[in-house]
Amino acid sequence: MSTKDYLKAYCEFFETINKDTQFEKYNYFFDENSIFQDPFQKVVGVEKIYEVFQDMYELLYEAKFKILSHSCDENQSFIHWTFEYKTKKDSHLSSFEGVSIVKFNDNAKVFSHIDYWDAASNIYEKIPLLGFILRLIKKKISINE
Repeated sequence: MSTKDYLKAYCEFFETINKDTQFEKYNYFFDENSIFQDPFQKVVGVEKIYEVFQDMYELLYEAKFKILSHSCDENQSFIHWTFEYKTKKDSHLSSFEGVSIVKFNDNAKVFSHIDYWDAASNIYEKIPLLGFILRLIKKKISINE
């Protein structure tokens, strides 16, 4: 199997995971010493990765990833995605885009998954007082005033 095949299967996994996805499915894709990192955390190990996603699915409603595109070479893979979610059952659907750099080991398991997305615009600016301050700072330093 090629890296391209691993990546395709991994993307399908990400589009289908939810709060009911069992640990065994994560264990199928992640190495026991995998690294997962996003703007809020860095964890090591498939158990910790599973906990991160279970926590996310407990806190959010209708959370899901949509893969927009992906590509790879022999060393690493890139996934461009949209994450959709609701903060409350009856709230409106929110979303943001991000990119992941994923690396596979010789056993076709992910040993590194690092997410890149704008936490300030997508999370912090939605917190009332903090959001106001961040938008004010952004306006002050913008060249498009």
